[in-house]
Amino acid sequence: TPHLHYMTQCLALARKAPALPTNFRVGALLLSRSTTDTTPTYSSDILLSTGYTMELAGNTHAEQCCLSNYASVHGVPDEQVHTVLPHNDPERKLVMYVTMEPCGKRLSGNAPCVERIINTRQGGEGRGIQKVYFGVKEPGTFVGESEGVRRLEEAGVEWEVVPGLEREILEVAVEGHEKEKREEEVRSALEGVKTDVEPSEEERRRQETQPRNPKKRM
Repeated sequence: TPHLHYMTQCLALARKAPALPTNFRVGALLLSRSTTDTTPTYSSDILLSTGYTMELAGNTHAEQCCLSNYASVHGVPDEQVHTVLPHNDPERKLVMYVTMEPCGKRLSGNAPCVERIINTRQGGEGRGIQKVYFGVKEPGTFVGESEGVRRLEEAGVEWEVVPGLEREILEVAVEGHEKEKREEEVRSALEGVKTDVEPSEEERRRQETQPRNPKKRM
């Protein structure tokens, strides 16, 4: 599926991140997608930006780097990226693919990635990132129970889990962690894949109303 294809690209980006005991290695893509494209390949997608953990200076996350890279190309500071993101075509929308659920809180004091995603939507309906696809839920290694999905839903941002690469994503993510604890982290996170990332009733109803392609892998 195109979703798995993009997730594979995100995983390749994650492998570029430094393997450290204090972070997860994650990769992200920002795309412009036609709202009228009915093909199962999303052949009209336009890649806008990429990012991976600590690509930029500081304790930077993949989504943060992805948006920061786009802002830099267009000559604006990170907090103004929403002003230069495409928004003039009502038949296109912005979507993000990321190997791991966007973080909902940071210990470093930096803005969480989910907050950065939500902030792209400033300026009116239909602006900014409309949907986030991710491969696994954020493990509780550093901040405990993740809040990413809940905060996305509260802000009206759609989300979808892309299955198929869970173990690979997690093994790459924790490569810099203590060797003795890595497998336990992966095992624990895999146990939560099917139980912890469940849509709310509202999100479930919304997803059920969406047209489904029979070739799409759920």
